Amino acid sequence: MNPPHEISMAPIVLVSSCNRTLGEHPFHIAGRKYVDAVRLAGAMPLIAPPFAEHELPALLDAAHGVLLTGSPSNVHPSHFGEAVHDPSLPLDPERDAWTLPLIRLALARGLPLLAICRGTQETNVALGGTLHQAVQEQPGLNDHRADGSQPAAVQYGPAHPVDVVPGGLLAGITGRASFEVNSVHGQGIKQLAEGLRVEAVAPDGLVEAFSIPEAPGFNLCLQWHPEWQAAGNPVSMALLRAFGEAVRQYRDRVRGPLPQASTPA
Repeated sequence: MNPPHEISMAPIVLVSSCNRTLGEHPFHIAGRKYVDAVRLAGAMPLIAPPFAEHELPALLDAAHGVLLTGSPSNVHPSHFGEAVHDPSLPLDPERDAWTLPLIRLALARGLPLLAICRGTQETNVALGGTLHQAVQEQPGLNDHRADGSQPAAVQYGPAHPVDVVPGGLLAGITGRASFEVNSVHGQGIKQLAEGLRVEAVAPDGLVEAFSIPEAPGFNLCLQWHPEWQAAGNPVSMALLRAFGEAVRQYRDRVRGPLPQASTPA
């Protein structure tokens, strides 16, 4: 049996869940691809159901990082001062109610945060930014939605390049000036919250990635889906390795070294 100081606890990453009703039964769910991505980052995924705001500090006490997932649902526009533009699109107000305060608290604590698609939009809104509810209807912007009639492999295939902002976090992680990404979103960044730094843009100028430089920990928010078939994508793996390293560093900084066994005099 290993002595206590040789036991290494794998870091724990909270994975945000969505709310679905199957038949007459409500469920909290998260896509397996996000869980698999956390494992590729070298951490243990923990899917989190909705929590009351007063419970969030205790939840974050148990975590070393946060991954905000994508979702078919949109952030409710009331959180950025607008009415619903298209009532036919799905919303998930129960998710909004806990992820928005979770984001603010996690960033303030310095927990590593990786946000994907809806998670990126949530982060911008949580910090005071706004969204285009229908990117395809905005003058000068392209249609960033995928063809829902196609199989997933087509929907999540390369859709357009992103231009990486030189000198930023994303540039440092990937070592690339541009690369191809998938595109399966109808909403997108309209006005970035104050203090956010653009990390990449689409050819039409839409913000595809940003970070929060003033936050004390690693954070990166991506509009595309790096978790899709991540193991075979060098850019995705670079992103997950960077997130995983940040999570491990946070674990070790918060936990500190385990005590050494005392030696008899």
